Amino acid sequence: MIEVNKENYDTEVIQADMPVIVDFWGPGCAPCITLMPKVADLACKYEDKIKFCKLNTAGNRRLCITLGIMGLPSFLAYKNGEEIKRISGQDLKIEDVEVLARQLLQHNEGNNNESDR
Repeated sequence: MIEVNKENYDTEVIQADMPVIVDFWGPGCAPCITLMPKVADLACKYEDKIKFCKLNTAGNRRLCITLGIMGLPSFLAYKNGEEIKRISGQDLKIEDVEVLARQLLQHNEGNNNESDR
């Protein structure tokens, strides 16, 4: 997983040439810490299809405010620099993150098929 911050967010996420999921976490967020190794496993599973990034909210408060991050953990899914979907809440499970990944891939495949016509 790539560590992103206010300096490289645009380059790594907005300008990425593949779909991206960003994991917003904080050092005081127990559910975030619990999910982190499992999210890293998902990043490996989908490494050729989705770019997984993580952002420590403690050092990037302004960016989080700009993006409307209201709670942790939060996961934002991007395609072509645009946010497609987000999920958040302390009750998130790794299955929820995998569903987000699958939805992002379906969205990606759907748009690719339309451009082929």
